[in-house]
Amino acid sequence: MAEHHERGLVDTSVVIDLGRVDPADLPSEIAVSAVTLAELAAGPHATADPDQRARRQDRLQRVEATFESLPVDGTVARAYGRVYAAVAAEGRKARGRRAFDLLIAATAVAAGLPLYTRNPDDFQGLESLIEVATVTTR
Repeated sequence: MAEHHERGLVDTSVVIDLGRVDPADLPSEIAVSAVTLAELAAGPHATADPDQRARRQDRLQRVEATFESLPVDGTVARAYGRVYAAVAAEGRKARGRRAFDLLIAATAVAAGLPLYTRNPDDFQGLESLIEVATVTTR
């Protein structure tokens, strides 16, 4: 179980599995990064299955209506530089698909929020910048 915080940022992995996550593992007040909204907005277009497309569109709309979205702004851009440097110093790749995860981490750093994820390995090397809370599913 993740440590309980009053407020936190959940990454895309948590949003996708939200119905299977124990609410006690989550902060009382949940925020998402605009990067997560972008990933969710792409989801319906990434499948040819009409039922799956409808489920993904529904998820996007529910998330947009339910959670505060934190923008990627100048403060996040500066935090991304720090996040990038920390990952690169560990000899890990900080580009490509990984950049989305790191932008989400930078959003949490800029907002001073813990980051809740189902994939803590994606944020390895950032311990000096951010608290990463692991969330499991039921």
